[in-house]
Amino acid sequence: MKKLLIVGMLWPEPTSSAAGSRMLQLIDVFLDWGFEVCFASAAQKTLHSEALSKRKIKETRIKINDASFDQFIENLQPTYVLFDRFIMEEQLGWRVREICPDAITVLDTEDLHFLRKARQEAKKQNINFKPNLLFTESAKREIASILRCDLSLLISEAEMRILMLHFNIKPTQLFYLPFLVNKDEIPQLSNLQSFSNRAHFLSIGNFLHPPNWDQVLYLKEQIWPLIKQELPDAELHIYGAYAKQKVEQLHNTKQGFLVKGRAENALEVIQNAKVLLAPLRFGAGLKGKLLDALLTGTPSITTSIGVEGMPGDLPWAGEIANTPNEIAKQAILLYKLEKRWNKAQRNAIDILEKRFSKNTFIRHFEAKLHYIEDSLAKHRQQHFFGQILQHNQLQSTKYMSLWIEEKNKPR
Repeated sequence: MKKLLIVGMLWPEPTSSAAGSRMLQLIDVFLDWGFEVCFASAAQKTLHSEALSKRKIKETRIKINDASFDQFIENLQPTYVLFDRFIMEEQLGWRVREICPDAITVLDTEDLHFLRKARQEAKKQNINFKPNLLFTESAKREIASILRCDLSLLISEAEMRILMLHFNIKPTQLFYLPFLVNKDEIPQLSNLQSFSNRAHFLSIGNFLHPPNWDQVLYLKEQIWPLIKQELPDAELHIYGAYAKQKVEQLHNTKQGFLVKGRAENALEVIQNAKVLLAPLRFGAGLKGKLLDALLTGTPSITTSIGVEGMPGDLPWAGEIANTPNEIAKQAILLYKLEKRWNKAQRNAIDILEKRFSKNTFIRHFEAKLHYIEDSLAKHRQQHFFGQILQHNQLQSTKYMSLWIEEKNKPR
C-alpha cells in the first residue's frame, strides 16, 4: 500500500480557515486512491482541530530540530511526503531526502506567501503594486523550496503565471489544483435561499490572517458608512475565528456594525446574508470566503485581488470594485436590485460547475503523480536546480537545525 506523509504547519481547522478545508480536500483525494495517510505536526492542537483519526488517519506529534524525526520517517517509509507550506519543507525537507531519498516530495503552497507580503508592503507604503516588489528575501526562500520539491501545488492560475513569467519556473514542476468541489456539493438553484428570504450584509474571515483584519478596518472606516447612509436599516455582520479585543472593539449596534466572532458553520451564516462583502486590499491564492459564497448562492462584492483566480473567463457572481465609493455603490445596487442579484446567483452555479468540479482535476493530478513515480530519476534531472539547492554548501537551514539540536541536548 502506498503511504502519504503530510508534514503540517498546523493541525487542520476547517471551521477556522480555508487552508484547513483545503488540507482535508487533499487528504480525501489520497484516501480515495487507497493511500495510507499519516499527518504529522509539531504544532499544538486546539479545540477546533479536525479529529483526523476519525478518518482513519494516523496522527503523529513530531519535533522540529530533533533527530527523532529521522527515526520516525525511516520507520514509516512514505511513498510521498506532502509539505504543508514552504516553511515545513525548509525545516524538514533535508531530513526527508537524506533518510528517504526515493520519496516523492510535494509542496502544497496554499498561496504564494511572498506575493501576499509584497502586496501588503505596497498597501503599507500606499503605492501601486509592481512586479519588482516580488523580488524579496521571502521570495528567495519560497522559490528555493518550490525548486527542491518534485512537484508544487498551486491553487491559483495567476500564481502559476507569476512563477513561470517572473521566476522562470518550469511548468512541469508545477500543478494547478484549486479548491475541489464534489458534484453533490454544487447546489441546485431551486434549493438556494431567495432574494426575499435574505437580509443584511456579511463579512467573514480568520482574523489571524492579516488581509482579513485589514478588510474589516477598511469596511469600518471607509465603506460601511457610505452603505449605511443609503440603507439605514441594513446591518453588517462580521464573522471570523480568533477575533481579539481589537476586533471586538469595532462592534457598534447604532452603526449596524455587528461583530459576531467565530461562525461554527460558515455556510449556514452566509446563506442567510443578502450580500457578502470581501474588499480585500492585499492577499494571494483563492479566497475560501468567496467559495463559500458561491456554494450558498450568495452574491458578493470583492476587489480585483479578491476575485483573482476564481471565475476565469466567466462573469463574476456579484461585482468587482476597487475604491470605497465604487464598492459601496455596487453593494447598494446588488442589495436593492433583485434581477441583478438573481443573475449573480446563477453565475455562482456556473463558476462552481466549470471551475471547481473535483472530477475535472483529480484525473489529471493522478496521472501527473504516476508519471513522476514512473520516471523519478528523469524528472529530477530535468529540474536540476533543485538538486543544486540540496547541495551541502547551500543547506544553511540544515546546519542551523543541527546546531539547535546539539544546543538542546542535556549536558
